[in-house]
Amino acid sequence: MNAAGDIDWLRMGASMVLVLGLLGAMFWMLKRMKTLQVKNKGPARLEVLETISVGPRQKMALVRVGGNQVLVGITASQFTTLGRWEARKPVQETPREK
Repeated sequence: MNAAGDIDWLRMGASMVLVLGLLGAMFWMLKRMKTLQVKNKGPARLEVLETISVGPRQKMALVRVGGNQVLVGITASQFTTLGRWEARKPVQETPREK
């Protein structure tokens, strides 16, 4: 190979390392920003507890909103409230005796 070909490969390799380094730095920064946002925002008021697929493009989701739980039907075009109730503390299981 000639010197010009070696320089092109070197330049291409250095560019690839630079792009991968910038991509890694961007992902690290996004993760760091999300962590800071959660810390400053406080506890989440909306939490998806469980989802189940009931069809090709339909789901049901149990969502906690504040002190309430809401069962939501989800399709490609809309959300529908299927039920709502006040959240209870989870029942702790007692160890069974043998």
